Amino acid sequence: MLQTRIFTTRSGKQLPFTSMGFGTAPLGNLFAPISDGAARATLDAAWEIGCRNFDTAPFYGLGIAETRLNPFLRQHRDEPLVLSTKIGRLLRPCARDQRSAQDHYFDTPAREVVFDYSYDGVMRSFDFSMERLGVDKIDILFCHDIDAETHGSVEASEQHFKIFMEGGYKALERLRAEGRIAAFGAGLNVWQMCERLARTGDFDLFLLAGRYTLLEQDALETFLPLCEQRGIGILCGGPYNSGILATGARAGAVYNYEPAPQDVLERVGRIEAICAAHQVSLPCAALQFPLAHPAIVSVIPGGKTPDEVRRNAAQFDTAIQPAFWADLKTAGLIAAHAPVPA
Repeated sequence: MLQTRIFTTRSGKQLPFTSMGFGTAPLGNLFAPISDGAARATLDAAWEIGCRNFDTAPFYGLGIAETRLNPFLRQHRDEPLVLSTKIGRLLRPCARDQRSAQDHYFDTPAREVVFDYSYDGVMRSFDFSMERLGVDKIDILFCHDIDAETHGSVEASEQHFKIFMEGGYKALERLRAEGRIAAFGAGLNVWQMCERLARTGDFDLFLLAGRYTLLEQDALETFLPLCEQRGIGILCGGPYNSGILATGARAGAVYNYEPAPQDVLERVGRIEAICAAHQVSLPCAALQFPLAHPAIVSVIPGGKTPDEVRRNAAQFDTAIQPAFWADLKTAGLIAAHAPVPA
């Protein structure tokens, strides 16, 4: 059963996060196209199992994910839920063979991404998302992918960071102060940039994807303690590290959206051996582990089908004995000081 945790934002708004949220990147035709009907069936399944927080972004399918959320959100407009989307990428019409992210998102509109972290860029992105989503409010805006890996160099990332803090950040402050959003933060795959932002501005939440998982806990050293100290909430995206913690260390396993390297395959294989010894499924451990940290307010796995959503939810009803976590620590497979589920 999914539990609810109330998170209080800087503006005093209370947001009810369910222990499992729903990330909509798969509904943007990530890795393979799906139909509108299949996407809606998956969203309906998420609602039926009790999920009430939904995260999306203009980048997911170059607008497809937000558009597919539209009729679903309108159906549930009078019911409590938490909706987040992102800023930083504007979508511009282009020739079909020039559309962005063709190696990740399929059967997308002819759109190209234009990075824009400026004040006007944030305001325009917010308005465009409101139109695609068909809503009159968005709870959280996340600054999306302002890291060097996304932008190709530290120099490019620094330029965008400067533009954001001098412009886009002020737009987010204004939107929050005016009550047009309840909270803002950043959505990244890099905890170090999350920490830098947290030390630079007044952020409510971060969506950290793939960097606090059963496989990776470096964020425990400085970033998560800082969030706990300052009352910053963390949505834990990518709890399966984009696949391998759901599939296990098999041929073709995906880690960080790429084929898993040998050292990662070996580490996951060792985790799987301890799972087998305790009769614990790897996905169950991967989903439950992050929630033990007090800064984590929700875990957000992707789900492309109703069955995937239901399987993810079922993992929260499986009890895991303390000896399992103790063995992982003894084997050096999770950090010795990592909080674990009771």
